[in-house]
Amino acid sequence: MSIQQIASFAAGEWVAPGAGARKIASAITGAVIAEAGNDTLDVRAMLDYARGKGGPALRAMTFHQRARMLKALGQYLNSHKQALYDISFDTGATQSDHLIDIDGGIGTLYVFASKGRREMPDDTIYLDGGVEVLGRTGQFLGQHVCTSLQGVAVHINAFNFPVWGMLEKLAPTLLAGVPAIVKPATNSCYVTELAVRLMLESGLLPEGALQLVTGGLGDMLDCLGMQDVVSFTGSAETALMLRSNRNILENSVRFVAEQDSLNASILGPDAVPGTPEFDLFIKEVSHEMTAKAGQKCTAIRRILAPEAQVGAVIEALRERLSKVVIGDPRLEGTRMGALVSAGQKADVLAKVALIGAEAERVFGDPENFTVEGAEADAGAFLPPMLFHCADPDRAERVHDTEAFGPVSTIMGYRDLDHAIDIAKRGQGSLVASLITHDPTVARQVVLGAAAYHGRIYINDRVSMKESTGHGSPLPHMIHGGPGRAGGGEEMGGIRGVMHYMQRTAIQGSPDMITAIGNKWVPGATEIKGPAHPFTRHYGELAIGETLHSAARVVSLEDIEHFAEFTGDTFYAHMDDEAAKRNPFFPGRVAHGYLLLSFAAGLFVEPTEGPVLANTGLDSLRFMKPVVAGDSIKVRLTVKQKTPRTEEYGEVRWTVTLTNQNDEQVAEYELLTMNAF
Repeated sequence: MSIQQIASFAAGEWVAPGAGARKIASAITGAVIAEAGNDTLDVRAMLDYARGKGGPALRAMTFHQRARMLKALGQYLNSHKQALYDISFDTGATQSDHLIDIDGGIGTLYVFASKGRREMPDDTIYLDGGVEVLGRTGQFLGQHVCTSLQGVAVHINAFNFPVWGMLEKLAPTLLAGVPAIVKPATNSCYVTELAVRLMLESGLLPEGALQLVTGGLGDMLDCLGMQDVVSFTGSAETALMLRSNRNILENSVRFVAEQDSLNASILGPDAVPGTPEFDLFIKEVSHEMTAKAGQKCTAIRRILAPEAQVGAVIEALRERLSKVVIGDPRLEGTRMGALVSAGQKADVLAKVALIGAEAERVFGDPENFTVEGAEADAGAFLPPMLFHCADPDRAERVHDTEAFGPVSTIMGYRDLDHAIDIAKRGQGSLVASLITHDPTVARQVVLGAAAYHGRIYINDRVSMKESTGHGSPLPHMIHGGPGRAGGGEEMGGIRGVMHYMQRTAIQGSPDMITAIGNKWVPGATEIKGPAHPFTRHYGELAIGETLHSAARVVSLEDIEHFAEFTGDTFYAHMDDEAAKRNPFFPGRVAHGYLLLSFAAGLFVEPTEGPVLANTGLDSLRFMKPVVAGDSIKVRLTVKQKTPRTEEYGEVRWTVTLTNQNDEQVAEYELLTMNAF
């Protein structure tokens, strides 16, 4: 068998392994299959390439252009994923594991692409929150904005997810407009290298947007500056060493860490044997022990059950785990493959010995188990191992030692407060799960344990058919945790993008704030268009273009007709004496929705034109009641424009209703789709 030469991609060139290269063995056979690493990489040239080429090219693209790029990358990888499946088996992963890693990574690209188009502007500046009025007359305003960091993101990834682990960091980084240098763990870097080759071969990425180091980083961290970011996944020991780098500390280089986590799963007091929740709990725990051979940062390490149910849980897990087929992951019947390497297997066994000093092994013997289609001693195979800790209050190792493999420890709790205390003994975790059908139990656990966890996953008979599982971080939700888990966050939708952007407070006049954000704010200059704005195409409309309508008197007959026609006969519109007793009204008042209908009649152009549809109404507020005899008029202003397809774009209008005294009576934002 030929040995694969796993290259790095540095400063626009593929660099073969060289000095300092490490040999990589198959997790299945133990035979050497590849080598990677080159200590002579010019890391300064890589950083210059990213900052000088990749950064400017990405920052020149809008969020929507970057989002379309992510979608296209996902589609390209999806069309080549069989090659990624094929090469991943030697990491010990099964076909089911590939779906988590490869399909999960591609799905993450799609989610960030979708969120970038839906939740971010077609611009290079992101507005964070609303406008703050800082002056008495509204002529001095404040607005927080986020702009792309002008450095490079260095992604240091763990061995367990060579594709997802890269893409869950890369998607928000590229969406933020920041180039990345990816450094995968060496044991599985050959899978990452193939994924990077595919993305580069697609031609979708700007030059310098993505580089790869398959080996050591050398002194790269010593060369980072205040515009750079390090995002790390791995052990707490390695994270501490990296984040203690003098240069990183002196330059306040952003450091995001996702590290060790003693995740707990709690069986609710109501989830007794015979309930759907008990069966669900057994299924979840068994899956988390065996998926990726337990090599998941979100895997369940501590199983918490009511003391009365510990025996039943052990027996149910024994029965389920005994059916797990361990073997060559390429075989169709295999349900659990190997650990990634012999070194990882040795590390797990060493941690198991520590846990075994204060807990009894009740299932799984690493010296006596069956492996289908492979040799247990040659490959990095281990069986699922379940321990029982009879005294979790006095125990220490079960709460601070993570055996990163198919290992979990069950322990009993006296009451729910005790379960919460045990969960918190992990000193900060990525995730805790709770299986219960009792909402009061769920609330108590969240209030007691959320401060120690990045995510709390609650499942029961209602959500079980749609839930994604305890161990599945989703791109929509944050992934990270406090304390032992690293104190960082990743993903979380647009929150994850902000890790690679700088938030800045901007202060100035309404015209300045409007020009910077490409979003009209009250008080800014109003532009009079050459014709009614509803007759003008998307591209013709200017931010700030404004229509002032004629006035219309609201009569008592209007109010009564609207009430009869709609059935809205609320007393404030029909009973003058009752309305006067209401502290908000001077007497009978017009319906708020009557005012909206009249407003539409005042500003709408009825003839066929480029306005295709009214798709929404946001931020409606009624400021002052309108009584019979009052008049209303409308100001309609183009607030923001966002392209949606090649045929039409979304126009957001500010609609302001005022009375005969020029007092605001209502305001809202109208959304229309306008043809290009």
